[in-house]
Amino acid sequence: MRKVSGQQKNQEYKQQRLFSSTNEPTTTSNGGTDGCGGTGVGLASRLEQQRTLTETILERAVAYDNLNSAYRKVAANHGSSGVDGMGVDPLRLWLGENISELQSSILQEQYRPAAVRKVGIPKPNGGTRMLGIPTVKDRLIQQAIHQQLNRYYDPHFSEHSYGFRPGRSAHQAILQASRYIAEGKEWVVDVDLEKFFDQINHDRLMQRLSKGIGDKRLLRLINTYLKSGIMDNGLVEQRTAGTPQGSPLSPLLSNIVLDELDKELESRGLSFCRYADDCNIFVGSMKAGERVLASITVFIEKRLKLKVNREKSGVRRCSDVKFLGYTLLRDGKIRVADKSIDHLKAKVRKLTQRNRGVRFERIIRELNAVIVGWAGYFRLANCWLSTIRDIDGWIRRKLRCYRLKQSGRKYSTYKLLRSLGISENTSWNVVIYSQGWWAMSNKVALRQAMSPVWFAQAGLYSLYAEMVR
Repeated sequence: MRKVSGQQKNQEYKQQRLFSSTNEPTTTSNGGTDGCGGTGVGLASRLEQQRTLTETILERAVAYDNLNSAYRKVAANHGSSGVDGMGVDPLRLWLGENISELQSSILQEQYRPAAVRKVGIPKPNGGTRMLGIPTVKDRLIQQAIHQQLNRYYDPHFSEHSYGFRPGRSAHQAILQASRYIAEGKEWVVDVDLEKFFDQINHDRLMQRLSKGIGDKRLLRLINTYLKSGIMDNGLVEQRTAGTPQGSPLSPLLSNIVLDELDKELESRGLSFCRYADDCNIFVGSMKAGERVLASITVFIEKRLKLKVNREKSGVRRCSDVKFLGYTLLRDGKIRVADKSIDHLKAKVRKLTQRNRGVRFERIIRELNAVIVGWAGYFRLANCWLSTIRDIDGWIRRKLRCYRLKQSGRKYSTYKLLRSLGISENTSWNVVIYSQGWWAMSNKVALRQAMSPVWFAQAGLYSLYAEMVR
């Protein structure tokens, strides 16, 4: 049996009290809160207690069990290798031989993070989003730190924050937003933070972390990660602001930064939902929304040292706003946003390009993966579902077109049509008189032969059926 010293018992007792404390922000005598989840004695006491509990948190972060758990999560996320080229499988072998040295170097502050690899990915609405891919070693360490720090910070985050948090999701944010609108708050203050992850102020973030983390070694390690360079085409650029997307620690740090915004909105009694840097505030009139947007822009830029994108931010009717891929209507009903449908169609077009030259069965498997994932995310939609039925038909037509193109020449196409049960005369008429593969794919004979039942037997999932199941 493990012997527990009096000091350890006291530490564990304090930790139990901290974790069981309420999530509600501490209010001052005048009813306000500060950006850290409360004000006055309550907040100061909590942060002091948290600093005491985290004086040796680096030991817990690099403990074998925590590193093992962190490795499983890094491996499950797969992901690209960093600047050193090491993947998750070689990392497992490397850890088996070097884990003690890694733990020692971190605790003795001898470990030096590598530069992150700069990668650009296309954004759905155009442009490029820059990601910073750390090495798998650094992802492992950051994930281990995240797992320990999140236990202290997450219980005190706002109830209106839904992104990157255990037990919370985009669906919960959408449902809460729908309830606000059903209550009559049909105007949305849509706040867009310009390049949020690239603009986080390092000094302000570190000052904020120092109030709640007692282990100076961990603070120095986090600061080193924040300032580690970005490698682009073999050259390393030093970073003076921001935290790279692609880092396991970035989601937690972003929530710590934006929790100040949450607490400010709460102190004003506003109805809002925030998912990462996507924040919507719901009000009853356009005038009220304009006042909120003006004042909250000042708070964000002066207090948080972030920049509001004035071109994308604004006060709009709920039906004119895209929130997390959805659009909410004035009665609180939920539909898929037009842009989300456009993105789905773009994926289908890419998979069914007629010059891909892959087997028809593989195309169906790839489409099924897209259909299941898309339908699972957009299952909250409860209106405009006829649009989804239309997309089902459009997907089937794209597949008919692909299959016809595979057949190649006219006689091969004729043989394909005959194999589908189409009569000899009709098959020749379709082949001879159709103007192109796309026009041919919509012929009545083709639609009847390659019907929804035929596609279901071929293994294709129905988008509409997946969404309403």
